[in-house]
Order: sequence, then structure tokens, then C-alpha cells
Amino acid sequence: MMTNETGKSYGIDGGTTGGDTDDSGLIGTQRGVAQTADRIEDVRSWETHRSGSVLMRGSMIPAQTPDQALLAFPGEESGNADTDGNASAAEDDAALSGRSAGNAAKAAENATKSRDGKDWRHGDPWRVLRIQSEFVEGFDALADLGRALCVFGSARVKENEPEYRQAMRMGELAAQSGIAVITGGGPGIMEAANRGAAEAGGVSVGLGIELPHEEGLNQWVNLGMDFRYFFVRKMMFVKYSSALIVCPGGFGTLDEMFEILTLVQTGKTSPKPVVLFDTQYWKGLFDWVRGPMLDRGLISEDDLNKVQFTDDPEEAVRLAIGGMTK
Repeated sequence: MMTNETGKSYGIDGGTTGGDTDDSGLIGTQRGVAQTADRIEDVRSWETHRSGSVLMRGSMIPAQTPDQALLAFPGEESGNADTDGNASAAEDDAALSGRSAGNAAKAAENATKSRDGKDWRHGDPWRVLRIQSEFVEGFDALADLGRALCVFGSARVKENEPEYRQAMRMGELAAQSGIAVITGGGPGIMEAANRGAAEAGGVSVGLGIELPHEEGLNQWVNLGMDFRYFFVRKMMFVKYSSALIVCPGGFGTLDEMFEILTLVQTGKTSPKPVVLFDTQYWKGLFDWVRGPMLDRGLISEDDLNKVQFTDDPEEAVRLAIGGMTK
């Protein structure tokens, strides 16, 4: 939603909605302000559900999770069916083997260790299974996401900085257009985009990474997952994003941006609009790209045409959504 100087509001497609904006300029009508206040209250009271490493909040929590459906006994609709079934199975196993449940658990723990005394779960074969499980859980959680806008940017931007409010606006506009918002799930720019999407009643996705100094997914994520491996996480960004907006950020943001640009350049992923927000921030980097890299023929002019620049959050979203192919 965009507002001109007369106070009249415009949607992404340029249509008028009418009404006044609030002081923040984030909502286009008085009715929208009330609806947003209700949504903010809903967000603050979200319940959290975890299925493996997948996190779901609020309306994203299904009536029955996939693991409950798979483990429930025929005719059982209780969410406790899998718990009861597992408990019974453990008791039956202990009874059949003539061991107590405690001894059975100890035997199972010992069985995980190899003859040289090392825990086999720290070896490469187990690592492969763990990688596989992250792919499976990620694909399962995001399979029905639909069109999605990925917003990259620094975790170090504070709530009182302009970049935070601008990223929040991007998330809001995307959600109002029926587009899911994907971020890295952390603080700063990521939190702002998630917050804008959540408060607008949209799907707010956070794909986090397990790091010692990170506190986990921000509170505005209603569908999320914490990954152990960066490459699995980046695969999810690539596979499920329809367009990208890259806000100012550090090494991680640059890594994600150039990963996507390389895959688009080489045709290893479907074409995706890549919009860089804050032209002054990116100017030095792309002066060098347009200079030595292009002058020496290490990239082509067509490669540079895959990137668009803007300083306007509304235009950033419009360019991103307008260029989506899926």
C-alpha cells in the first residue's frame, strides 16, 4: 500500500483504496489501523508448536501434525496417540526381552557406540542422515508456501533505525498482496520484514541457523525452522523464494546475494528478480563490479541486468512482485 501527498492510498498495482494513513504510514485506512492492532495482539499471544526442527505459531499450527498422523492408531484422533503408542512399544519391548525399561534404555544407548568407544552419531554416516532429515523437514514444511518474497539483510540493525521500518514496510506490502515473506529468522532487518508480514496477517517464514551467539527465531515468525547446515538453509531460500530484496548487510548477506546471482546467472535456478535496497550502500561494490570485473570480461553486461536498485521500499516490493515468474 502506498500513500501520496494527498493522503490517498494506493495498492501495489496502483489502484486506489481511499482513507487516511496513521502516523507511521504503515497502514492505508482507519479500518486497517484497527485490524492491524488486533493482529498485533494476536501475534503477541501466539502459541508455539515444534515438530522436529520445524516451528509453527498461530494459524500456521495444523490441527494434526504429520508425525501425529503417521503414528496415530487407526481411528485415533487424539494428539496423544503417538505418545501412547511409543510408550506401549517400549513397555512391550522391555517385557519381551526380560529387561526393565531402564535397562533397555541403557542397552540402546550402548548400542549407539562403536567398538572403539566413539559415539557413531558423530561420524560421517550419521551426519549424512542428519543432513537428509533437514532437507526432508524443510521440503515438507515449505511445500505449500506458494509465491514468496525473500528479504535479506543485517541482523545488527536496531528497531529505532530507518532501515528497520523500511524492511517492516516491505513485509507488510508483500503480505497484503498475498505473498509469503521469507527471512533468515533472526533480529534486525529479518525481524522487521517478518514483523511487517505477521502484523499484516500474512505468512511470515523464518529459516534460522544454529549459531552460538544467536538466540533463535524472532517472535514474528509463524512458520520457521532452525538449520544446522548453512548449505541446506540456502537451498530452502533458493527453492522457495520467487523474488529477493537485499537490504544492507554484512558477510552473510553478501554470501546469500551472490549465491542467488550465481545460480540465476548459470541457469541452475529459475529466473528471480533481485532488488538491492539502498543504492548508496551498494554503490561502491557495484562500481567495482562494473569496473574491473566487467572491463576484464569476467562477467557480462547481461549479468548486471539481473540486478535492480531502489531507495523506496514500495518500489522494491513492486519490482520484486512484478518480476515473479512463479
